[in-house]
Amino acid sequence: MSKQSRIQAVARAVQELQDATDLIDELAARRLGLNRTDLRCLSRLTARGPLTASELAAAAGLTGGAATTAIDRLERAGLAERARDTADRRRVLVRLTERGRGAVQEVWGPIADDARAELLQFSVTELELIETFLGRALRNQARHADRLRGETEGARPRPPAPG
Repeated sequence: MSKQSRIQAVARAVQELQDATDLIDELAARRLGLNRTDLRCLSRLTARGPLTASELAAAAGLTGGAATTAIDRLERAGLAERARDTADRRRVLVRLTERGRGAVQEVWGPIADDARAELLQFSVTELELIETFLGRALRNQARHADRLRGETEGARPRPPAPG
């Protein structure tokens, strides 16, 4: 197989993985009674642990107001809570509740277990290569999210032409 053919095959596999991940996220959101923004916040709290509202907003790519609304919904669902930071009582952290941790484990635990089993099949050198690729792919996605965000925020409706 030529290098170009291999690149196309990898690109196809990445697209299919993204679509499969999107489907899992959609099904998980429905199962948990959340919208996709709330699910993204739940994901960030799972990955990073307790965060301030502003840290969560930045991690999830949201405005402060949108993050506050999402946090309110996660609290109403019993999946997250606001709590004073024990190290600095002035700070309020958003953290998963026991119910939230259980929901995350129920939905994504089996997926993570299967992924770990698959990764165990690779050598350390292969894992380093996979990690390098994923890091570059993530930077590429972040760069293009910034590009699209800027284009969306920069787009203003034009007034109608005179006449």
